[in-house]
Amino acid sequence: MTAEAQRRRAFWQILLISAGLLILTGISAGSVYLVNKARDDSKWVVHTIEAENQINSLLLEIRRAESSARSFLLTQGPDFQSDHEKAVAAIIPALDKLTRQIGDNPAQRDSIEKLSAAIATRLDQFSREMTFVRQGQPDSATALIREAAAGNTTTTITNMANAMIREEERLFRVRTANSDRSQTLAASMTGIGSGLVVLLALISTWLVRRSARARDEAEARLRDANVNLEAVVDERTADLREANDEIQRFAYIVSHDLRSPLVNIMGFTSELEELSGDVFRRIGSLTQVPAGGPPLAPGEIALEGADKQLSEDFSEALGFIKTSIAKMDRLISAILNLTREGRREFQPVKIDTSELIEAIVSTLAHQATEAQAQIHLEALPDIVSDRLALEQIFSNLIDNAIKYLKRGVPGEIRIRGRTKLGYAIFEISDNGRGIDPKDHQRIFDLFRRAGTQDKPGQGIGLAHVRALVRRLGGTMSVSSELDAGSTFTITLPIAWNVSNRN
Repeated sequence: MTAEAQRRRAFWQILLISAGLLILTGISAGSVYLVNKARDDSKWVVHTIEAENQINSLLLEIRRAESSARSFLLTQGPDFQSDHEKAVAAIIPALDKLTRQIGDNPAQRDSIEKLSAAIATRLDQFSREMTFVRQGQPDSATALIREAAAGNTTTTITNMANAMIREEERLFRVRTANSDRSQTLAASMTGIGSGLVVLLALISTWLVRRSARARDEAEARLRDANVNLEAVVDERTADLREANDEIQRFAYIVSHDLRSPLVNIMGFTSELEELSGDVFRRIGSLTQVPAGGPPLAPGEIALEGADKQLSEDFSEALGFIKTSIAKMDRLISAILNLTREGRREFQPVKIDTSELIEAIVSTLAHQATEAQAQIHLEALPDIVSDRLALEQIFSNLIDNAIKYLKRGVPGEIRIRGRTKLGYAIFEISDNGRGIDPKDHQRIFDLFRRAGTQDKPGQGIGLAHVRALVRRLGGTMSVSSELDAGSTFTITLPIAWNVSNRN
């Protein structure tokens, strides 16, 4: 599968998962809302039933008061009087409870006000009737009962209560329908959600199985690739090793073969230098023969004019040739040293870094004194590495720090170190002339130098140092500005061995 196909499949999987989560969230929210609504609708249905029952209970207490009052008037029995008093005492609490229950309905609030007024009138009539009976005036009580019947107070109470019951029955039907609808919607939402969950589960299962098959195919291809990977790596490593050895042999042969003609050139140049004296003395003797006298002795010949200029030009040319030969000899020696160092096998040993660098500083103490430089050595971590390689690395860096200090300014060279994530980090900083940022990479190239060329060197030191650092599995960098000093940072493994060479 191509990378584009993998990205496309990953995109659709993420989109499907996001859509599924969004749908499930919507279904969950809708289900919670519908369940709460169904609960509220059911509560209103129960509330309607309670209100209707309360109206019937109020009517029952009023009728009970009516019948017990008439029975007491006819029989004068104390039981009927007690029943009447209990019924009358229950009417007001029942009316108050009903008033609280139907407070949410404006129409019922108007009805309850009228019903309360009628009940208050009838209770007053009950009170007067019982007073006449207790005073032995049954005729007055009977007349009062007829008056109440003529005023239709009890009928009014009954009609208003029945109207309120009809209103509650209407509300019961509406609220029951709402409750049924909410429960139906909640059940439908739950069913749809369950179906979608099952569908998403099936799709997810299909995607997981598809991904598992793709993973198994990729693992199979990876295993097939790994079967030949070690052989390919060994083959490439052998090729690289052979190429490296060939390059080193070539460099050695070239440098060795270059030295033979260079020695010949150097020898013939010395012979030319010796012959030049004889040649120019012979020229001088020919041009300065005394008239009529014997020739001048060799010590008496003094070149003049064009002969003298020619002798000086010849000597200067020989000097340039000898200087170039010496430089070429140093470069060839450096190449030979590099090839020998490249063939040397590193040996990891435990190294006391502070002791190693103190020894290097002591060997450079005379140069530091002449340059008026002080070398400050801070605490350094110990590492496992190749001792000779470390000596060459730090010797080159400290020697360069001393060599390229600013004239007339006391030198300050600091060497410090720390550890981080299994690596030792060493910093060699100075307050010398610094390096232009555009030359930060140039200084690590072979035979390349930066800045004013007023110090001896072949441009090999830093290139050699970086090569050694890389062979030790580390990195090297520089931070510097002109006239602001330099800081070389070396990062090396704390425990290096041949198997983890970078």
